[in-house]
Amino acid sequence: MGRTRAFDRDVALERALEEFWRQGYEATSVAGLTAAMGINPPSLYAAYGDKRRLFGEAVRRYQETHGAFAARALAGEPTARAAVGRLLREAAEVYTDPAHPPGCMIISAGVNTTDPGVIGELREHREAGKAAIRRRVERDVETGLLPPETDAGALATFFASVIQGMSTQARDGAAREDLHAVATLAMRAWP
Repeated sequence: MGRTRAFDRDVALERALEEFWRQGYEATSVAGLTAAMGINPPSLYAAYGDKRRLFGEAVRRYQETHGAFAARALAGEPTARAAVGRLLREAAEVYTDPAHPPGCMIISAGVNTTDPGVIGELREHREAGKAAIRRRVERDVETGLLPPETDAGALATFFASVIQGMSTQARDGAAREDLHAVATLAMRAWP
């Protein structure tokens, strides 16, 4: 008969997520993870597999929680302009929230990582975000809200770059007001 798990798996996963978010995949050690999670290494391996699988689970949780604002913004506004503006404003809020590490885990956790699986997984998430912006812009082009010559791909790449830069600025200590100013300036590029 197996032993009952003596820790809250969700709480431990959130703590692991914050370690990866704060330090990145490569710099986060199993010892650091277990200390942050309040468990021992055998419990980590029994509950999550290994560091790589734990990271994948932490990324999924990030997308479902802290990072979910992006999908809500893109789906919840009547126009692409309003959706992207909301996305940038909410990024400024989330990236500077003192309740968790600054910036975006999906953007920062792979910096200086050599693991091709981690690099690929995070790139896929960033590309999916850019594709979602593109689809939202294309929808407005199709309905005539944006001019037919609007380059949806270029707009999506531009705004994805702004979001990535906002994350880096937040990690460097930029204030929420500074990121709101970036969002305002970026929206001046809207066609």
